[in-house]
Amino acid sequence: MQGNGYSLEYSLKCKTIVGGTAKGRILQTTQPINFLSSVDNMTGKITDKNHELFGKFLKGNILIFPYSVGSSVGAYSIFALKSNKASPSGIICSLKTDITTASGCAISNIPLLELCKDQVIPEIEIPSQGVIDGSLGFLQIKKV
Repeated sequence: MQGNGYSLEYSLKCKTIVGGTAKGRILQTTQPINFLSSVDNMTGKITDKNHELFGKFLKGNILIFPYSVGSSVGAYSIFALKSNKASPSGIICSLKTDITTASGCAISNIPLLELCKDQVIPEIEIPSQGVIDGSLGFLQIKKV
């Protein structure tokens, strides 16, 4: 962690699941996401009224969430998000990488990293920018 009086910057070590680089605003939740029933795959809007990200859009953001739940068809939903230009630019699984998220990101070419077990995501100030580097295996977070 670095502080310069104007911004805070964090670099977190991750395991690369789907390589690539991405940047975008951080969109973080502690709740799992059901990509099939809780996300509008045309717009990327979270539609589950009981989800803490209800009403937020995935498009162009770095999504940090624990894992996905629900049907394996959620992988196709991630692909549909990408096809409709409504997907997150990158995804970080904070607890575990599930097969739905991994396969959805793989067929969609969305960078996917899993937070290493010894890493802790700090409380993220809003708005913050994220950068994923899949070749080096890290997530950088910077307050903007």
